[in-house]
Amino acid sequence: VQLQASGGGLVQAGGSLRLSCASSGRSFSSYVMGWFRQAPGKEREFVASISRFGVTTYYADSVKGRFTISRDNAENTVYLQMSSLKPEDTAVYSCAAGPRFAEYDDWGQGTQVTVSS
Repeated sequence: VQLQASGGGLVQAGGSLRLSCASSGRSFSSYVMGWFRQAPGKEREFVASISRFGVTTYYADSVKGRFTISRDNAENTVYLQMSSLKPEDTAVYSCAAGPRFAEYDDWGQGTQVTVSS
């Protein structure tokens, strides 16, 4: 499946952004979806994931309570609503698809999120 993330930008600390990840493949609802991020000089880290029909979600402790992952299978899109953003949230955010949690086969190009203090 092909994935394309969008919605990044520059925002002040405390602000909000909503990222989108559109899929061009078939059977979007067959995939568990995840968001990951990579800051300069750091390894890629898990942010959030969502089950095929949105029943189950997981979050990294660092974003719990501030970020919300959701999906619209009719639109083949997964979202990441980010609120109360902090400078340490600055990173390139990418989406991924896979057959199950923690097993992602397809990755999209990232979108840059920059949070200024």
